[in-house]
Amino acid sequence: MKTYDARFWILAAGLSGMAGYVDAIGFLKLGGLFVSFMSGNSTQLAVGAVLDPPMAAMAARLVLGFIGGVVVGTLLSEIAGRYRMSAVLVLVAVVLAIAAGIDGRASTGWTTIMMAAAMGSANTVFQRAGEVSIGVTYMTGTLVKFGQRLAGAMIGGPRWAWLPYLVLWGALVGGAVGGALAYAWLGTDGLWIAALVAIALAGYAAALGPAEPAGARHRPAV
Repeated sequence: MKTYDARFWILAAGLSGMAGYVDAIGFLKLGGLFVSFMSGNSTQLAVGAVLDPPMAAMAARLVLGFIGGVVVGTLLSEIAGRYRMSAVLVLVAVVLAIAAGIDGRASTGWTTIMMAAAMGSANTVFQRAGEVSIGVTYMTGTLVKFGQRLAGAMIGGPRWAWLPYLVLWGALVGGAVGGALAYAWLGTDGLWIAALVAIALAGYAAALGPAEPAGARHRPAV
């Protein structure tokens, strides 16, 4: 995140908060699986393959849905060029709306697979040189960087370099709290709120101006 200015931190934090919100709804609906945290699902897949084959099958479908979302989001980023951030966020909103709309009309599996696909696409919003530059749904790497920057500050490095990573993690946790509350009150209909947030973030991304193309190589500041 240190290569982006504060305006983009706001976008990343908003997107991470939305991801936490959606993941909490998916976690509660699925009773222990995730729609954005694929490391956890991979462990569940492995354990389920030994002890609970139906759980393993659901975890595998979620992983495949997430990968499908990454693929579609990446392709859309290439097509949209400098307007890729807004375009991918609109895609996320549409897929979340589909997930909300088919809930109760299709199996729980399809609803949550669409949620996983939306979260996969969300991770393609921030790209540089063809690689994801900010992961907004998985926090292990973010917490490692937070700890590294905090240690650096203690030994004379940049005083506030840890702050963006803490903001990103805090946004996801705060969003998950909101998702748990929304699920208690609204059930999966709470996904409509997430879709509206994604549209609002798309508008904010558009207001930030054109982004560099996803495949462009980042040039270090002189």
